Order: sequence, then C-alpha cells, then structure tokens
Amino acid sequence: MTDSTGIDPEDSKIITLARSARARNGVPEGAAVRDETGRTYVAGTVDLASLKLSALQTAVAMAVASGARSLEAAAVVSAADAPADADRAAVRDLGGPDTPVLLAGPDGTLRSTTPAG
Repeated sequence: MTDSTGIDPEDSKIITLARSARARNGVPEGAAVRDETGRTYVAGTVDLASLKLSALQTAVAMAVASGARSLEAAAVVSAADAPADADRAAVRDLGGPDTPVLLAGPDGTLRSTTPAG
C-alpha cells in the first residue's frame, strides 16, 4: 500500500524520523533504517574530533549494535544530490545490494530511491 505521494507508509515513516533527527540535532543529515523485524534506528551526523560518521553510517551502526541481522530500507534526509557511496556501502553490508536507500530533501520530499548496490 502507498500513500497519496506514492511512498509506502513504512518508507514515509523512516523519512519523517530522519527529518526529525536532522532538525532536532541541528546536523547536516538525518537518517533512519528499518531492520528485518520492522524496528527502526534513527541517527544524525556524528562530527567529533576523533570520530566522523554520516547519519546513515551511524544509523546502520546502531542497528548492528542492537542485533539487527538485515535491513529492509534506509532513508537519509540531506541537501546532497545523491546518497554517498560510503552510505550505500554501509547499507549494503547489512541489508544487501537490493536494499533501497531513499534520499529526501530537507523538506522531507523524496528525491530518489537507489539500491544499495
């Protein structure tokens, strides 16, 4: 089932969660992933002197640390034109090459869906 924008409601949910993380934390990107059981993990960009992770890398790491075995989908909210290769690689490592990576703009509008590949 899809909503009026043509986006699956579960995918719309992770975009909303990613957008909220970005706004709440005042970071350049927000991300959310959904694991094989439907649990979601939400994160923002990590930019410390000793550790730098994109929002999507952080969300994937949170899923792994919580015991997720696979991913159904990933979403990143960013001003970027495309998901970064390193982000897609992190999603691919846990979810496989067909896992969709949704890219939404800061306003939450879906711009693209790309396989982790």
